[in-house]
Amino acid sequence: HSKNHTQNPGKGYRTDVQTHTSWGAPIMWDGIFQADLYDQTHRTNRSSVALTVFAVGRYLDAYLGAFLNSSERHFMVGLPVRYYIFTDLPEKVPDLQLGPQRSLEIIRVEGHSRWQDISMARMKTIADTIESVIRHSSTHVFCMDVDQVFTARFGSEALGDLVALLHAWYYNLPKVLYTYDHNPQSSAFMVTGDFYYHAAVFGGSCASVKALAEVCYQGILRDMENGVEALWHDESHLNKYFWLHRPSKVLSPEYCWDPFIGQKSDIRVARLLWAPKNYKELRPNV
Repeated sequence: HSKNHTQNPGKGYRTDVQTHTSWGAPIMWDGIFQADLYDQTHRTNRSSVALTVFAVGRYLDAYLGAFLNSSERHFMVGLPVRYYIFTDLPEKVPDLQLGPQRSLEIIRVEGHSRWQDISMARMKTIADTIESVIRHSSTHVFCMDVDQVFTARFGSEALGDLVALLHAWYYNLPKVLYTYDHNPQSSAFMVTGDFYYHAAVFGGSCASVKALAEVCYQGILRDMENGVEALWHDESHLNKYFWLHRPSKVLSPEYCWDPFIGQKSDIRVARLLWAPKNYKELRPNV
């Protein structure tokens, strides 16, 4: 077996896109994997997936229903899935008819008004919840933003030890344009990197995601103590983490596409779409 074959069972070929990183991690594009082989392997291995999502303040009403309803149709169908909804409004979480082997847990969190506090609380909550709850019932965890809608299969091919997502707006741009944090005072400081990753989706094994969240939390905490704020908050810290701890699997922008970009020939299927945002109404007071 060649290395590529074992990483991508039933591998097809794409010549129009990069299908492996320089360190040998697969980049998941439509056409390079056979979905049923991944599903079979993960069912045999008894994989189960936790999906964490924060729905705080007005984000809950605006997005959570569409996120969960579409996730029921497209996210890890056929594997056990447990949703963890972090919200300051538990009573407003919509009552959903969940499919078999799918369950939902609501965890109350405080709302924060500053992005730095939001980012820090999010990473700390993810790490703490993996340690106290998730690792006892799920083998893998994905952490996602709520303002998105699933539109096609987001399946077991996305599972891995440490999974990062290529940012839809940056994957085809030269590195010099990547919005890394270039402030040497910040713990997220980077001169260059491999890719620009999007914080709207990340995942992996419980141990790997817990480690990531803890390091990002510590970095944000250190920045606060030094009176520094990373350019793109938790996304800056996430990019720094993936530069120091390279992901074992990378998801193409199919797995979080912005329809505003328009039609692109390399995006044959959009699996998760950014929901249109109304920042004026939704953003806390920055």
